[in-house]
Amino acid sequence: MDAQSRDRPDGVDPADQWVLNPRTGTYELRLDDSVPRQDSGRARRETASAPRTRPSVPGQRGRRSARAGSARTDGRPGGSGRRGRKARKSGRRKALRWTGGALGLLLLGGSVGAYLLYDRLNGNLNTVDVGDAVSGRGLKDGPLNILVIGTDKRTGEGNEGYGDKGSEGHADTTFLFHVSADRTNTTALSIPRDLVIDIPECPTGQPDGSTLIVPAQPGARFNESFGQRGRDPGCTMRTVKAITGLPMDHFMMVDFNAVKTLTTAIGGVDICLDKPMKDKDSLLDLPVGPSTVQGEQALAFVRNRHGLRNDSDLDRIAVQQQFVASMIRKLKNEVLGDPKAMFDLADSMTKALTVDTGIGDVPRLTALAGELGKIDVKNITLMTVPVIDNPAEGPVKATVVLNPVEAPQVFAMLANDVSFTEVEKEERAAGKEAAARQRALLKGPRAQASEIRVDVYNGSSTNGAAQTTLDWLRNVKGVLKSANRSNAPEKIAKTRLEYAPDQADQARALADMLGLPAAGLRPGGAPAGSGDAGDAGTDAGSGEFRPMTLTLGADFRSAGVPIGGPRKPPKGVRTVEADRQICAK
Repeated sequence: MDAQSRDRPDGVDPADQWVLNPRTGTYELRLDDSVPRQDSGRARRETASAPRTRPSVPGQRGRRSARAGSARTDGRPGGSGRRGRKARKSGRRKALRWTGGALGLLLLGGSVGAYLLYDRLNGNLNTVDVGDAVSGRGLKDGPLNILVIGTDKRTGEGNEGYGDKGSEGHADTTFLFHVSADRTNTTALSIPRDLVIDIPECPTGQPDGSTLIVPAQPGARFNESFGQRGRDPGCTMRTVKAITGLPMDHFMMVDFNAVKTLTTAIGGVDICLDKPMKDKDSLLDLPVGPSTVQGEQALAFVRNRHGLRNDSDLDRIAVQQQFVASMIRKLKNEVLGDPKAMFDLADSMTKALTVDTGIGDVPRLTALAGELGKIDVKNITLMTVPVIDNPAEGPVKATVVLNPVEAPQVFAMLANDVSFTEVEKEERAAGKEAAARQRALLKGPRAQASEIRVDVYNGSSTNGAAQTTLDWLRNVKGVLKSANRSNAPEKIAKTRLEYAPDQADQARALADMLGLPAAGLRPGGAPAGSGDAGDAGTDAGSGEFRPMTLTLGADFRSAGVPIGGPRKPPKGVRTVEADRQICAK
């Protein structure tokens, strides 16, 4: 057995799963029930409870038996006994939990069958070079932002009734998967197709090697960021970056066929409804309670919005989130560990995917899967970008715009890598004693806004940050004794507020307004009232206190957005946790 197979649950060399069938002259996948288990008692129990349904390939048993009887060459015991059980448990823990896990199992080496398999999967993938729309960060360099785009292009058999006839497609269903830097959690953010935003200028590569510059389009629907006017997936990535402020690392794109083939490959997706769902156009007819959908029925389910609460795209997004959550659970609980099912999934998935060149082959896609596979399903949250009805429209509302209060808070949480499932508490990072000392700084009375004096410096990379913050403090919060002192001497990572001992009540009040965490408060120095009349910020002969100093850092997002990033999603934001089954409404 080679090093690649030491942690496999059943102790089988993965390359040995593919053998030559003498009847056909081709390499075929070894089926589970044709491989003798090293734990004979377990094999007998499994045989008694689950009768065979597939015949073994002739000649396999003798070859496998000879392997099973051979000794290890590294001096360690084989897969039986206590150590073997430990290795099997370790292998299960290491199993990748998302669809890419199939690729991890199927990246085999050392046999002709393995090479043919690798070549087949690699040849399935379609790639698009989107230039600098991707961040260029490595897979292990901090957080990952992966854009998953579902198009409505009417290609493939049976898809004539969906999407727009003759169209190159749109960004019909879009998820931004934000994977935390420590790989403990991820947030899947749905972006409504009818969201009105500004699509930035976008360079797109052409088949002849030239570059087409697609002009910017202000006030457009988000779904036009792909397919329309020659836009490629890089244009959608640039649009999402403009909306959220987050760098885009990779994209994956699928079409209608992907939903049908992937759901069929895993044996269907379990759903639940609290009322019947019927659609005469797609012939969808689902009862109240649990159902399993796959193929054409699965596509009709995720595309349907008739009979939902408001017959709207936002209602359909909620259904799609529950569908994706259920699919993730199915992959983790049933598909992973079944070589036949995993091969079917990997084959279907690679045929269905179009990806950027940074993950455009099986090894790199598998490396990405390895990063995603570290995440527990209970720490995957699905939610929708906060929006409101488009105020520019009349009584009939067909589009939405970003919620000006809640959307920036959500984007700030993602930018600051805050988990929506609260996997880690703040005390874990700072230590309980340090966190307690910091919180103590915020205890005490607060000054009135009219009493606060502060000078604002820009130590961030955001142009005009000091002025926009000053305008917000004066016009929204009533902090009139404030001044813009332009750029700080140097850029800083974290925003800080420096104040004198007798300005603590002002500092607490300003920290509340800014959403500045206690770690950003810097007390010290002499009392502010002891300064000379000529000190900066003091009116000559007035005897008033010197102002505090607020220096904006790289964690500054925009005026009014909490500096430290909100610790919880806004009250109006509904989330779906992937480990929970919820009946769609």
